[in-house]
This record gives sequence, structure tokens and C-alpha cells, in this order.
Amino acid sequence: MDEILSQLWTPELQMALTVFIVFLVILYVLSIVWVVRDAYLRGTVWYIWAIVALVPLLGVIAYCLLRPPLLQIDRDEQELEVALKQRQLMQYGECANCGYPVEADYVLCPNCHQRLKNQCAKCGHALDPSWTVCPYCATPVGGSAPRGGRTTGAPRQATPRQDAGAHAQAPRH
Repeated sequence: MDEILSQLWTPELQMALTVFIVFLVILYVLSIVWVVRDAYLRGTVWYIWAIVALVPLLGVIAYCLLRPPLLQIDRDEQELEVALKQRQLMQYGECANCGYPVEADYVLCPNCHQRLKNQCAKCGHALDPSWTVCPYCATPVGGSAPRGGRTTGAPRQATPRQDAGAHAQAPRH
């Protein structure tokens, strides 16, 4: 039996077996490196997956079955797209009367003609019902005076005290 084994165990077969084992070791190390890199790019806890990947073959299979479906950069891009879509949708609303989609600056619903917003008497922009001043032209809404300031373009009238003081300081002839 030893004689048959020694005839089969040639230096060429030893070399082929050595190359095969080295190939398996390199493949094993590369699979661990791939798992760590892929887990890092997918935003998972990469060092735990590195430990799992140390189990030959089963660790890599477990990672392939349980890894997140998207890379972190793809998830971030999707979140940005969703936020952009939500922002675009915020420009629109629905008519409270009929549910028809309306834009934020509509004054009337184009479907049922329900009044949605007030309109500035001076510049014609759509105004939110809670506003007391038109933010476009500073005109008071509904006859109420603006809060915390005066309107632009209106001359400031002096109070009686200021008028009296101005007359008192004026030179007399």
C-alpha cells in the first residue's frame, strides 16, 4: 500500500495540492475582506460581520443572506429624493370643499369656486387668513393696522406733543 501511495504522491501532485491550498487560503482572506468592505459601505456594524466571516464559508453565506439590501449612499440618495418629493407636494394642497388639488397661492378652487384665501387689495397676491399685513406690499389686511411697524409709503404724522415742541422751537419774527 505504501508503494502505491508513494508512486501516486509525486512532486507534481504535491505542488498541485499546495497551489490548491494556497488558492483556498487566498479566497478565504479575500472573502473576509469583501464582507468587511461591503458591510462598511452598507452602514452596518462591520467589525461584527468580520468576526462572523471568520467562520469559513458559513460566515460569508450568513452575511449574504442577512446584509442590508442597499448601500448607505443609495439609502441617503433615496431619503433626499423622498424629502424633495415631499417638499414639492407641500406646494400643493386640497380644496376643503371638494378635495380638488390646488396650489398654495390659489385664491379660488378651480373646480368648485370655493374661496381658499383672501386677496390683497393693493397688489393682488394670495394671503393667508391669519395674516394681518400683506408680506408683498405691506398693506394692512382687512383694515387692521400692522403689528410692530408702519406701512411703507405712508407719511408719518406727528403727534400733538411733537407739533407743540416744533412750534416752540421755531424762531419768531
